[in-house]
Amino acid sequence: MNEKVSIISAIPIFKGLQEGQLSDLAEIAVEKDFSKGQIIFLEGDEGKGFFVVYSGFVKIYKISTEGKEKILRLVKPYEIFGPVPLFSGETYPASADAMKSTKALFFPRNVFINLIKNNPDIALNMLDALSDRLRQFTIQVEDLSLKEIPNRLAAYFLHVSKEESRNDIFTLEIPKGQLASLLGTIPETLSRVLSRMREAGIIEDEGKKIKILDMESLINLAKGTKLF
Repeated sequence: MNEKVSIISAIPIFKGLQEGQLSDLAEIAVEKDFSKGQIIFLEGDEGKGFFVVYSGFVKIYKISTEGKEKILRLVKPYEIFGPVPLFSGETYPASADAMKSTKALFFPRNVFINLIKNNPDIALNMLDALSDRLRQFTIQVEDLSLKEIPNRLAAYFLHVSKEESRNDIFTLEIPKGQLASLLGTIPETLSRVLSRMREAGIIEDEGKKIKILDMESLINLAKGTKLF
């Protein structure tokens, strides 16, 4: 199994495919390297295909009419981004930048569509993955519209901590200013919430390093409980 096939086999949207199908995908996948801060595509660009990160970190965002950045999603290794125009042939609905040195596989739209015509299993896998994305997006919209900032931050901390080997200590993936954007608030409000969480004995923080002191309270806060 060559390196590209090995990478593709680890991508959830292609889970369970036969080796021959993985090889077909590897043949059309184009390796892309992006430096930190590099724009991958802008909102309104022609949707020429989709990407899967296999090393690095990508942010998906929109810019308001006032010029403010709103982060919609953070893309980690083996996650897909840019799939919206795949079947419609329309433009990308948001922009994407590399947050650090990033490697991705790019699947050109026209070639990929020709491939799945003969391999419907690939399309079914993608639909399942995109349905999961839609569920996650629905939860995100619900959190942003119904939950207060402390609840949103607690939920984010729990999400990040679950990905660490020691889940009571983790490092924030992005600067606090960008975290505020992701949570739908401003840096000043985020700083006040962090201060109140420290005062309540829920967390300790030093720079980007977060230590959870009271997991039960953090879980309750994430569920919407008003603790302070």
